[in-house]
Amino acid sequence: MEEKTYVVDTSVVVERLVSQFIKSKKISGKIIVPKAVMAELEHQANTGQEIGFLGLEEVQNLQKLFKEGKITLMFTGERPNLYQIAYAKQGGEIDAIIRDIAYNEGAILVTADRIQAESAKALGVEVIYSPHRQLTEALEIEQYFDYETMSVHLREGCPPRAKKGKPGEWKLLDVATNILTQQEVQEMAKEIVERSRIESDAFIEISRPGSTIVQYKNYRIVITKTPVSDGWEITAVRPIKVLKIDDYNLPTNIAERVKTKARGVIIAGTTGSGKSTFAQSLAEYYATNSFITKTIESPRSLILSKDVTQYSKNLASSEEIHDILFLSRPDYIIFDEMRDTPDFILFTDLRLGGSNVLGVLHAATPIDAIQRFIGRLEVGMIPSVLDTLIFIEKGNVSRILTVQMIVKVPSGMTEADLARPVIEVRDYITNKLEFEIYSYGEETVVIPVQEEFLHDPTKALAAKQLERELRAYVNDVKVKIINNNRAEVYLPEDEIAKFIGKEGKNISQIEKKLGFGLTVKELKEVIENEESDKIPINYKVEESKKALVFKLPQEHAGKIAEVYVDGHFLLTYTIGNKAELKINKKSKLGQELLKDLDNRRKIEVRV
Repeated sequence: MEEKTYVVDTSVVVERLVSQFIKSKKISGKIIVPKAVMAELEHQANTGQEIGFLGLEEVQNLQKLFKEGKITLMFTGERPNLYQIAYAKQGGEIDAIIRDIAYNEGAILVTADRIQAESAKALGVEVIYSPHRQLTEALEIEQYFDYETMSVHLREGCPPRAKKGKPGEWKLLDVATNILTQQEVQEMAKEIVERSRIESDAFIEISRPGSTIVQYKNYRIVITKTPVSDGWEITAVRPIKVLKIDDYNLPTNIAERVKTKARGVIIAGTTGSGKSTFAQSLAEYYATNSFITKTIESPRSLILSKDVTQYSKNLASSEEIHDILFLSRPDYIIFDEMRDTPDFILFTDLRLGGSNVLGVLHAATPIDAIQRFIGRLEVGMIPSVLDTLIFIEKGNVSRILTVQMIVKVPSGMTEADLARPVIEVRDYITNKLEFEIYSYGEETVVIPVQEEFLHDPTKALAAKQLERELRAYVNDVKVKIINNNRAEVYLPEDEIAKFIGKEGKNISQIEKKLGFGLTVKELKEVIENEESDKIPINYKVEESKKALVFKLPQEHAGKIAEVYVDGHFLLTYTIGNKAELKINKKSKLGQELLKDLDNRRKIEVRV
């Protein structure tokens, strides 16, 4: 081949194409490396970018070919200033310097940059344009993956390790016996970065002095080195199974809410719980049901069909993404990996603009996910931004909570003048009130709410005893303990006036006697008493010298039993290990039970 002069630019150097072209005799003769290319490679290497090191190694390969007499190698041109280097991509100043050298030398420009190629042709410069090539061989790190591998962890000084299993049920195992050296980890990192620049379905998401994040096909790869980490490390993660929303077997009412009714949704869970997998299945559901669906990711890691557009928050500002989404008007937006305040602000802005947004964030408990919004926006705005919280555990939907605001007296407070706007967080399935969020003084508080009178045996017993005392005044009564000095009393409508008395005299005397403040409410069928969830069981009663002994089935040992006479509560008792309920005959309750047995009254033991 006739020897000619060639000018190479940065794109072909970092992809190591020049040495390949020489070895394949596609080019030969004089190779000119502009000093601008060297300056850009040095800048990239100094800032910790792997492509800089790859490019310098390629120049070293050219030096070897020069020493072997296979080419003539020259370095020419002016070294660009710091501004031209820093803004090489935006301004194109270094590309312009390289084109000028090719033009002045009458040389052929070798590039892998399409814009550079077209600009050179416009100047009349001959061009060899080599677009990114597609490789088929696997990455070296892929040897550590099998069908059940979730992630691979490679660190210098340690054996290769992998997490195997599924979200929430995995084991960390050694997948090889050799101890990795720094050189081995570096070589694998360089291969990943080089391939990410060559292959069309791979790209560098983030490149910083101490870390690089690469999306290579369906692998999310994080490379760290000193000074960010104390050694070279590669972490590669991939989804082991792509699920559809129907695979979660959600109850009909929950599936309906998630699919059609939820507008501001947070999908939360711990690391590796399956949050992003669930969000991915929702995105595919929306896309396949004729909804325009887009994602905001940092980095882009969801495995989605071509119908879903994926935006990178690392490569575009929040303002740019905001403008794109509001102008394109998607039906659903999936915001994966919300981390810092700008993410929450963008989520809030999109929601208040009327978009249906599903955000994914890390949280140890469901309420922690809601608390992450407190301090980042006005508390009163939270229900407008967030209406549904889905908590994921071990790859499954564990809890669904709804968020709404009402004006009421917070639970635990009794005075009506303490009413205020309260955000209620309820379990979607049971409608049970779980938490209340409200302002208390200058602070915003998150208070867990428990219906203690149903679940605390001490409160339940106190309520039963109060009922017994109050039957001296009314025939039918049910009591709910609010706190240590207040209770709600539920009475039939026709007995309320008699119980309160003229000008409240009767109730005042009862309160003084019992030591409880009482709030009287009408008894309705919808108000269920405490024994509604307990079932009568079979028993045998025997009389010893000192006690009445109720012998119960052994499977009830250790449970809490309640004794009723003709449907009226008498006592609560914890069943012993021998499944026996013993009551001293000389006690007041024992004497009452003896009379009830003699009179053949109906005695029930409920568990």
